[in-house]
Amino acid sequence: MQDFKRLSQKKRSPLSSLFASRNPSPRNTYKSLIEPPQKKKRLRLLLPLIASLLVAYPVFSLLFSSRPAVSSVREEPRPGMLAPGSLDPFSSFQLASSVMGSARFTDGHLEAPLPDGGTVVYAIDEAVQQRVQDVFSQFRVPYGVFVAIEPKTGKVLAMAAHSAVAPEWEQRAFYSVYPMASLFKIITATAALEQKKVTPETVIPFRGGLYSESSRYWSSLPRRGAQEMDLTTAMSKSVNPVFGRLACDIAGRESVLRCAERFGFNHLLLPGTPVEPSKAEYPRTDDDLRLMGAGLGREVKISPVHAAVMMAAIANGGTMLAPALVDEIRDSKGGVTFSSRPKVLRNIVSPEVAAQLTKMMSATVSKGTSRRAFHDRRGRPKLADITVAAKTGSINGTDPQGHYNWFAAFAPVDEPQIALVALVINQDKWKIKASYVGEQALEAFFK
Repeated sequence: MQDFKRLSQKKRSPLSSLFASRNPSPRNTYKSLIEPPQKKKRLRLLLPLIASLLVAYPVFSLLFSSRPAVSSVREEPRPGMLAPGSLDPFSSFQLASSVMGSARFTDGHLEAPLPDGGTVVYAIDEAVQQRVQDVFSQFRVPYGVFVAIEPKTGKVLAMAAHSAVAPEWEQRAFYSVYPMASLFKIITATAALEQKKVTPETVIPFRGGLYSESSRYWSSLPRRGAQEMDLTTAMSKSVNPVFGRLACDIAGRESVLRCAERFGFNHLLLPGTPVEPSKAEYPRTDDDLRLMGAGLGREVKISPVHAAVMMAAIANGGTMLAPALVDEIRDSKGGVTFSSRPKVLRNIVSPEVAAQLTKMMSATVSKGTSRRAFHDRRGRPKLADITVAAKTGSINGTDPQGHYNWFAAFAPVDEPQIALVALVINQDKWKIKASYVGEQALEAFFK
């Protein structure tokens, strides 16, 4: 807004000339206040008029200027401030996450009120959400977080978090990044499969223990007596030396890094949401690359939301969709003002490679690292009619302190309906594994 002095220097409008005298009035406002008595009557007319013009100036500027008025004070968005017509999968995710703390189940739907009287209706599956929350609470896990997504639509079917140590952690649990551990083996395998240098049946010789964390001797094979294993079995058992060799000796550094970038690392994959960008630091040496390929790179970090989106993409034939936390938004009268629609982010792998990855991960629950969680004491499968593709991961971490245990899966293998990721951070005493959380969630979903 212009000040009084600058206004007085402009050309006078026809409206003001009706009230002006033949002799121009002084420009100094202080002098005008001490005019002789005979001019006071005229000032009683002029001053209110000038004040009215100053007040009306912003309105006139909007009407007659092509430039929009911009406030000098930036107003931070608050829940319910965004107009329904301006919402997209990212902004609706942000809006829904900001009011999720007040959400309650009503007739099977999770709903949260908005300040303007509207309502956010979530895509959350009540059975899965409640089962996971009950498991976390029952075992009093130090830190636990779970995310499930419908592969074909991107709808978020569950988002549960619990901490018996620091309840305030629950609010950011879904969006913070944590060491990815052996879930990175999926990316390592993708980099090699895309070059057609290997197949799920390829046998890889290696040296060292299955879960060795020292990469120094992984590539120096003995002349006789080297161990060997096919990639499908190595994926199901999460064998470190095999994937260390796969990254360094077969796929190569640049291929692994390009693949990680395409999966969404090192850039803002979900702009406008509270999800932190996942990161994968550049491996400077061959040993660093082997550790990274095996899932032992501690500076390779991912959020539970991103990990679930990644698994949903593989289940969806390689097409990654934006996570849709909102099913719909209603106004104060119950009318639908926003309805979620699938939004494609990118294609991370070809359908052929997605099918190969699915085959490699399908042995994890039948004979690999999650067999115990998915079978009873007699060895009978708990989900007899459901085939599951899965990957586990395990590594120590410091933020928060503890042992990080991952489980990522989707099911059924032939026609995936749910993709999920569970992360349990145990401390001095182990409570439960993430694979147990995943099995319970699948049991609730398919019951």
